[in-house]
Amino acid sequence: MKTFKSVDDYILSFPKEIQLRLEEIRTIIRKAAPKSEEIISYGMPAYKQEGVLVYFGGYKTHIGFYPTGSGIEAFKQELDDYKWSKGTIRFPLDEKLPLSLITRIVKFRLKENLEKKKTKAAK
Repeated sequence: MKTFKSVDDYILSFPKEIQLRLEEIRTIIRKAAPKSEEIISYGMPAYKQEGVLVYFGGYKTHIGFYPTGSGIEAFKQELDDYKWSKGTIRFPLDEKLPLSLITRIVKFRLKENLEKKKTKAAK
């Protein structure tokens, strides 16, 4: 597996048309969780705040979005238009990214992580 020093390096490793889509999802995530830390984890971009929120990755035909199992479960009624599994949603490159859905998933994951932190602190 190729290693990347930064999300910029990761994105620049793709053809221009895929770079644009990766930058688009990056922007959506940053707006939804502006205090999150951008890292490379498991060889792909990830965002963490009180734990990992989401990951994303570029592929030939889609953007893989990884909001953990709870992020999938909470929104699975809205995922009929996409291929998805227990921890992954595939957004086809030839379709517009669902900005609102991605934003809501990231905010859900952030809220979930913050609640876990409060619960741990209360114990």
